[in-house]
Amino acid sequence: MDMRRRRGRRLRLAVAQSTVPEDPTNPENLRASGRQIRTLMRAASDAGARLVQFPEGAITYPGKHVLSSGPGGTLAAADWSRVPWDVVRAEAESIAELAGELGLWAAFGSPHPLTPPHRPHNSLYVVSDRGTLVCRYDKRYLSHTEVSYMYTPGVAPLTFEVDGIRFGTALCIEVNFPEVFHEYESLGVDCLLVSVMVDDAERAVVARAYATLYNYWVGYSVPAQFGGTAPSMIIAPGGRRLASCPGDSRPGLAVADIDLDTQDPDIDTARRLARPWRRTARGGLYDSHVVVGDGRSDTRTEF
Repeated sequence: MDMRRRRGRRLRLAVAQSTVPEDPTNPENLRASGRQIRTLMRAASDAGARLVQFPEGAITYPGKHVLSSGPGGTLAAADWSRVPWDVVRAEAESIAELAGELGLWAAFGSPHPLTPPHRPHNSLYVVSDRGTLVCRYDKRYLSHTEVSYMYTPGVAPLTFEVDGIRFGTALCIEVNFPEVFHEYESLGVDCLLVSVMVDDAERAVVARAYATLYNYWVGYSVPAQFGGTAPSMIIAPGGRRLASCPGDSRPGLAVADIDLDTQDPDIDTARRLARPWRRTARGGLYDSHVVVGDGRSDTRTEF
């Protein structure tokens, strides 16, 4: 069967837990992460996945002191000229080429260079099952360190479709900005891909809460080195964890199906009842029921 053929309203998602190098100045670090990404892509394809998601900065996420131009490792503007961008691009192109060979969509993080002297974006590349870079998400909400010393912020959300299922993307600290997740609900996503580079159990809890609040699937991808704190996982609408990687530092995959027509009671309730009801409630449902001029309502200092 042609893996590129539209398959209706069901898709198998793989969420990867790969090792993210924090020193991009050594080309071999970049090549090693590229090899591991491609190994996990092959495993995802063997598992029947149509889309595989990788962490923030999957090719590399520089530590905040690694590229600092300040003396003695003090924080200062990052010196991005120390990065072998030709190697970063070669690894990204190799990932895209393999995606085309496997008939597999892939979303993976990497710095995206701009025209000097502008700082790079912190980005998530989305490559189609034909090996084409179809879109790129640039992180909009940056940490203090990122915006002060490292990156240029992005300006727009990103949605894309695979086999009729609509995805959105967010990166790391954006989990702390509920407006990002509300925006994606209003854009009608079925699944939000959240890729992080953080050792933080609480951030995974908050990401899981958004699946409960907004009733879409969430793919949560973390680096393997932080997997012992909170592993990569796939969360169902309503907040139930469907699959997760091993809770240790090993690379791996979490695999689960996104099925828009599922009869699973929890997911069905979340998608077909809770999500539409909450949209209705936010849209002025209660306005006609508000009582005006009733003293028993207006006075709030008596029983």
